[in-house]
Amino acid sequence: MPRNTRTSRIAFAASTASLALLATACGGGSDSAGAADGKPVTLTFWSATAGAKETVDAFNKTHTGVKVSFSLVPAGPEGVTKLSNAVKGGNAPDIATMDYSALPEYASEGNLEDLSPSSGEFVDKEFPEAVQSLVNLGGKTWAVPFDVTPLELYYRKDLFKKFGVDVPRTWDEYRTAAEKIHKADPEVSITNFGGGDPALLAGLAWQAGARWYSTRGDSWELDIDSAPSKKVAAYWDDLLKDGLASKTPLWGEGETKERATGRIATVIGAAWSAGNFPVSYPDSKGKWGVAPLPTWGGKAVTGMYGGTSYVVPKGSGHTEQAAEFIKWVTTDPKAMKARLASLKTPSSALPANEKMRSVAAKEFDSSYFGGQDVYALAGRAADSIVPGWTWGPVQQQVTSAQMAAGGDHTKMLRDGQAKGEKAVTDRGLKLAE
Repeated sequence: MPRNTRTSRIAFAASTASLALLATACGGGSDSAGAADGKPVTLTFWSATAGAKETVDAFNKTHTGVKVSFSLVPAGPEGVTKLSNAVKGGNAPDIATMDYSALPEYASEGNLEDLSPSSGEFVDKEFPEAVQSLVNLGGKTWAVPFDVTPLELYYRKDLFKKFGVDVPRTWDEYRTAAEKIHKADPEVSITNFGGGDPALLAGLAWQAGARWYSTRGDSWELDIDSAPSKKVAAYWDDLLKDGLASKTPLWGEGETKERATGRIATVIGAAWSAGNFPVSYPDSKGKWGVAPLPTWGGKAVTGMYGGTSYVVPKGSGHTEQAAEFIKWVTTDPKAMKARLASLKTPSSALPANEKMRSVAAKEFDSSYFGGQDVYALAGRAADSIVPGWTWGPVQQQVTSAQMAAGGDHTKMLRDGQAKGEKAVTDRGLKLAE
C-alpha cells in the first residue's frame, strides 16, 4: 500500500475514530526481562491458524531466551468465547491471534495489553498505513498485523470466452455480463451470493466509500445503513431477485458444487481465497483467472475481507517477550517458510509486511491460474484499499444480527444498525444524536 499522500488522512481517521472507543481500556502489564534462575521465559500462544504449531517449533529451535508453548483453539465464535472466558478467569495466554474486526471491542473492554511501548514503532515502520488504521486505535497500538485481505475478482476464463464476455471493470459492466451469461445459459449465474456474509458485505461497502464507525467528540456514530452501504446492498439484492446471482448460501457444499461444475462464472473473494481453488475445484485448473474487483466508477479501489492480527491478552506479564515472538512471526522469512512448509494445502494469504510477500509467493504454485502471479496481483489490490476504515466496539453483535437477517442485504444493514446502536448504549458508551 502506498506510503505517501494517504498517510495523513489515514492517521487522522485512525486516531479520531478511536478516541472514545478506548477511553476505558487499560493495558501495560509488568514485563519480566527473564527468569530469575536464568531459564528461558515460556509464553503460551493460542491460535486457530494453520501452520501455527510448526511456526512455533521453528521459533523455539532458534531462540534461547524465550520459548513458546502452542495450543490449537477453535476458530470463529467458539474461539472468541474461549479467549474471553480465559481473560475473565485470569488464565489467558500470552499471545493470541484475532480478527481485525474484533480488536476494538476487545481493547475497549480492557481485554488486551497495550503494545505501544514494545511494538508501536515497529508497526508504524514495518506495515502499510491502511492496515495500521486497524491496529492503532486511540493513539495506542493494540495488535500487530499478520495479513492484508484485499477483495478481488476470480473469474472463469473459459466461460467468459464461451459467452463473449470481457472482464468487467465496473459494477455496471458486471451486471451486464451477468445478464448476457444467464440469457445464453440459464443454468449459469454470475456468482453465488445467498445466505448473507456480513464480512463480505462490509468489505464491499468499504470499497463503495462507507464508514460504518466514526466518532463525534466523545460519542460514537454508527452509519451501517448509510447511502454507500445501501447502494451495495440494493445492487446484490437486485441481482438475486432477478435470478442473475445464485441464491445458494455461501460457505456450504452447494456453493462448492456450483463453482466446481461450471455453473458459476465469478467469485468475489480476497487474496487468501486463491489458495482454496486448487483444493475445492481441482478439476478446474487453468480455467480460473484473477482480476481487480469491479468498481463504482473512477479509479480502481477495493475493501478488505477478513484479516488476522497478533495480540497480547490482558494479564500477561511478558509483553516484551511476546513482542519478540510476534515481531519474528510477522517479519522474519524463516517464520513464513515454516508456516507454509507445514501446510498440506496451498496458502495465498498476503502478508501485511511487504518483505514477507516474496517468500510466500515462492511457495505458491501459480500454474492453477494459468501462470498468473497471484501475489503480485494481490499486492496491487492491497495498494488500492480505501484508507481510513475503522471497526467499532460492537461489531461482533452487529455481525450476529446481520447473520440472522436471512440473506436480505438491505435488512442486514437495517438490523445491524439497530443492533449496533442498542449495543453501544448498553455498554454505557455515548451514541451521537
